[in-house]
Amino acid sequence: MSRPAPTRLTLAVLSATALAALSLSTAQAAPTTRTALSGSKASWATQAHRTGASDQSETVNFRVYLQGRDDAGAQAYATAVSTPGSALYKHFLTPAQYRAKYAPTASQVAALKQWLRSQGLSVGYTPANNRYVEAHGSVATAGKAFGTTFSQYTYRGKSLRSNDSELSVPSDVGGVQAVIGLDDSMALVEHDVVPPAPVFVNAQPCSAYWGEKTVANTATPDGTKLPSTPSAFSPCGYAGTQLQGAYGVKQAIASGNDGKGVTVAVIDAYASPTAAQDLEAYSAKHGLPSTKGLFKEQVAPGTYNRAVNSKQDPQGWAGEETLDLEAVHTTAPGANILYVGAPNNYRDMDATLNHVVDSHSADIITNSYGYGGEALPQGYIKPQVDAQVQAAAEGISIFFSSGDSGDETGGDSSVAPTPDWPASSPWVTAVGGTSLGVTKDDSRQFELGWETGRSTLVNGAWSPATYQYGSGGGTSRLFAQPAYQKGVVPDALSKTYGGAAQRVVPDVSALGDPTTGTAVGQTQTGVDDADGYSYTARWFDDDEPLTIHVRPAYDDVTGVGSPDGQAWLDAVTK
Repeated sequence: MSRPAPTRLTLAVLSATALAALSLSTAQAAPTTRTALSGSKASWATQAHRTGASDQSETVNFRVYLQGRDDAGAQAYATAVSTPGSALYKHFLTPAQYRAKYAPTASQVAALKQWLRSQGLSVGYTPANNRYVEAHGSVATAGKAFGTTFSQYTYRGKSLRSNDSELSVPSDVGGVQAVIGLDDSMALVEHDVVPPAPVFVNAQPCSAYWGEKTVANTATPDGTKLPSTPSAFSPCGYAGTQLQGAYGVKQAIASGNDGKGVTVAVIDAYASPTAAQDLEAYSAKHGLPSTKGLFKEQVAPGTYNRAVNSKQDPQGWAGEETLDLEAVHTTAPGANILYVGAPNNYRDMDATLNHVVDSHSADIITNSYGYGGEALPQGYIKPQVDAQVQAAAEGISIFFSSGDSGDETGGDSSVAPTPDWPASSPWVTAVGGTSLGVTKDDSRQFELGWETGRSTLVNGAWSPATYQYGSGGGTSRLFAQPAYQKGVVPDALSKTYGGAAQRVVPDVSALGDPTTGTAVGQTQTGVDDADGYSYTARWFDDDEPLTIHVRPAYDDVTGVGSPDGQAWLDAVTK
């Protein structure tokens, strides 16, 4: 039914009424106050690195992390149950007990979800410990919700998205701690293994043990004459009893101290579709027991078939996964192994760790990935620390590789040295790398801090060595010295920046140098060696251009050292 047009008088009355209502509303409504999320802007997102605005229509998936109800209490409890002599020593909590005492509340989650939806964002998964709420929406929508804009920045050879200012949320949305995934900081994560070519075979000649083949007793395949120093050809790869013998645990393993009853979780990105069969074939070849009944995988649907693309390299991560699994089974052949593959090497890595911890799926978690330094927003770091604290409170040990790029300077004195994250966290055990020589009878001939110099053959002589790679280490700028490093780490390292003592990396070390490394059994196809031969020399202990060095007692390349048989086993079981 049509309605007559209002008269001018009616319009005037309506307008006056609307104005009165507007004035009343304006008078009654208080402006919404917002709370800035400190540390939510990446340090690399500077004007000098900015290249332009981000695509506002791109969909962004992110997680909003919530503060626990008593973070300080959680850290104090985790410290107490981990400290010998404490009245609470080894009085670990179950995941349910931890959630009830320290995790964010259901009301925090509900309030956050309501606000996210009101901003036009879609809400997804929340884990059992209420640590975060997943959400997604366009870059433009996220920018409006969190009070910022987004741009592209160039950093470490990558084009990365970041918010241009600190994120903020309404003050009545209580307990928001951080947001992960709005920027591209996760693109800086690296797997800590020196990558071979996609198809890789050991160069010949190589030795079954250290010193078997030398320049003096073995000719090169094409007759090239090599200088007499260095004299030894690299080993083909240590495996099985060679590694057990080198670290003095062969007899203990044979006597039944082989990890039985312990579950070790290996976390990496993606998943190798041949991991199980490769692990079984490797074990059979190197005299290790079968992994049937010991090995399980937790992998999201579709992860096995992830294609290589400009942002994702599942093939590269497959080598890391294979190495990690075979190393665990070599040194603890009776242990259960759980492989947990994140669907990508971005924001899902921290969620995967949180899942393993909050489900207490393992007693030990080993991680061979990290960021090349500590240049991350604090908003990325604190949520991961919270998961590490929960692990400690539950009695779960977390290990992280300290990295394979030394002090991250590449020997350039103009670059600021830094340890890698998460190895620099005081809530994890940081594991450095060594170079190892194993004798014919499976004993340790030598073990050195891994820092490698590389030379090429030029007119029959080796060129001057240049730094190539090595064990990560150094002094943290983020974390104070933990109690367990007091009296162990010298002031010259912990106070290298002046002021109070800081956390120093690594804690311990083991074989990491690929020149003297472990054998890796992995399914490959299409081997092509038609490019002929090239020769390089690798030099040990090439730490002169770095700020980290091998020293007596504790040092920032190897920590307190590597496992030494029964003495080490006795120490870790106290």
